[in-house]
Formats: sequence, C-alpha cells, structure tokens
Amino acid sequence: MESVLAEMRSQRNPRAVEGMAQFGISSEGTLGLSMPTLRKLAKRLGTDHALAQGLWKSGVHEAKILAALVDDPKEVTESQMESWVADFDSWDVCDGCCGNLFDRTPYAFKKAVEWSRRKEEFGKRAGYALMAELAVHDKKAADDAFLRFFEAIERGSTDQRNFVKKAVNWALRQIGKRNLRLNRAALELAEKISRKESSSAHWVGSDAIRELKSEALQKKLRRSS
Repeated sequence: MESVLAEMRSQRNPRAVEGMAQFGISSEGTLGLSMPTLRKLAKRLGTDHALAQGLWKSGVHEAKILAALVDDPKEVTESQMESWVADFDSWDVCDGCCGNLFDRTPYAFKKAVEWSRRKEEFGKRAGYALMAELAVHDKKAADDAFLRFFEAIERGSTDQRNFVKKAVNWALRQIGKRNLRLNRAALELAEKISRKESSSAHWVGSDAIRELKSEALQKKLRRSS
C-alpha cells in the first residue's frame, strides 16, 4: 500500500487541488489527481480488498476514491459500508463509492433507503446517489424496486442543502429514464414535488420534469419499449 501512496503523492498537482476547492472539495489530504489517472492505476492494481481497506484508512482524498475502484463488492460487508459512509466528507468520494462499489453489493437497495434518512449532508446524499447509480447500472432490477424509492425521494426533496437536493433530483431523473412505466411514475412524482411549498422541492421537481418530458428522452423510451 505504501508504494501505491508514494506513487500517488509523486503525481501531486497543487493547481488541480485549488480547482477542486472551487467545487466544494476540501484541499486537506487532497493530491489533485484526475479520475482518468485513478482509473488507470486501479486497472493496473486489479481487485484487492485488503489494499482497499488500507487506502481508505490512509486519509488521502484520492486514495479513498481509488479504494472504491479496487475493492471487491463480494467482500464488502454492511459494517464496512456503514463505516465508510460515516467518513464521507465530499461529494466525489461519496459518489465514487456509490457508483463504483456499493451499488454492486447485495445491500445496495436496503442502504439507499436507510441512508436517505441520515442527518449529515454527505451521508444522506449517499442514499440518493445509490438510488441514481442503481437506476443506471442494475439492468435486471424490477420496476417495483425503484418505485419503493419514491417515498424517500419525496421526503428528501425539501432538504435545502445543495449536495442533498441535487442527489434527490439525480435519483428521480435516473429512475424516470429506465423505461416508459417508470418515466410516467417519475413525472407524476416530480409534478407533485414541484407544487410543494419549498424552494428546494420546486427546483427538484421542475428540473426533473424538463428532462423527463424532453422529446429526445420520450423517443428513446418509445423505441426501447
């Protein structure tokens, strides 16, 4: 693990760290490595659960993202997921874990709902990020599995925190892009949400409606139905 960290530190990019700070990513423990760089490194390292644990504990921002890329979802436990989500301190680590690892575990649908009730911003975002990533990556899941997310999406739509409301919107849009049935259901929910007396909910619903009603998406869904 130390050799991996040493290699990462040798590629430190202070200018990139400054740029990341503009997008809400803390400069503390951040090296400024790009995602293509991390993905290339992960491909070379291969799947390694033990390495992933060490990388996560290092406290290095990009090492946490790399940990999710090299970990084995078959070896990930609920306890590990709970430990990692409690450490989330940025949207990119949160989304990276949810979209590269957690969504491939057997606990994903359960954790999506559980985490949507968390109080901390990035822990709560993780619940909705998982919903969005599952909607994109789990091609075999039944429609009902996503319809069960709607209560949590409606509840989360009134959260004013930027990283939460954007994830709520993301989840709603991705579910509504799976097929015509879910599109109709998501549009109905988006319209309901947009009428709430909450500026956050109004944005979540209205923004989702624009994409879910778009002619390009409707044509795509009709072709695949």
